[in-house]
Amino acid sequence: MSLLDRVSTLLRANLNDLVEKAEDPEKLLKQIVLDMENQLMQVKTQVAIAIADQHLLEKKRKEHEQEADEWRRKAELAVEKGNDDLARAALERALSHDQLMHGFAAQAEDQKHEADGLRQALRKLEQKLSETRAQSEMLIAEHRRARVVGRTTKVRQAVGAGQEHAVERLKSRVNIESAENAATAEVMVSESLEDRFKALENHDKVELMLAELKQRKALPR
Repeated sequence: MSLLDRVSTLLRANLNDLVEKAEDPEKLLKQIVLDMENQLMQVKTQVAIAIADQHLLEKKRKEHEQEADEWRRKAELAVEKGNDDLARAALERALSHDQLMHGFAAQAEDQKHEADGLRQALRKLEQKLSETRAQSEMLIAEHRRARVVGRTTKVRQAVGAGQEHAVERLKSRVNIESAENAATAEVMVSESLEDRFKALENHDKVELMLAELKQRKALPR
């Protein structure tokens, strides 16, 4: 994949779609920003090389243009001196330099288009990188907040469940204690009633024993 193709792929990247599919969104976002920074450095290098090549081709074009002009001047001088053969030779050299000049001019124009394309890609990538950094920071913050909210929700659920369990245990304990108190009260009432009957029986026995004692005392000795 060429440099411009890789840049084009990065420019078309949709962070939201990538984040939704990622196991570790924060790591992915940081890697995307790092990749874009690396691509940006490469594009800057390529822009500098393209501009340097354009200047070199333009310099070569100008040199051959000057050489062609110089040989045409010499051809004119040869004609003035009546030396047609020398003039023809000079014109042949001028023609050769003209051809080279046009060749370098065409290459310089092509290189200019290449440099302009790289400049445009560089501007777009710089803008995209700036947007991606901002969006990445926002998405990372949202992801971290979502994790915090998730943990908080789990804690609340756990606390709620614990409180509910504690309330149920308290209710159960109260019910047990109430039942024990009721049973104790019932036993006490039962024991109190039995004691009263027992006391009544004892009273009757005592009265009977007293009557028997009085009766024996009344007998002659």
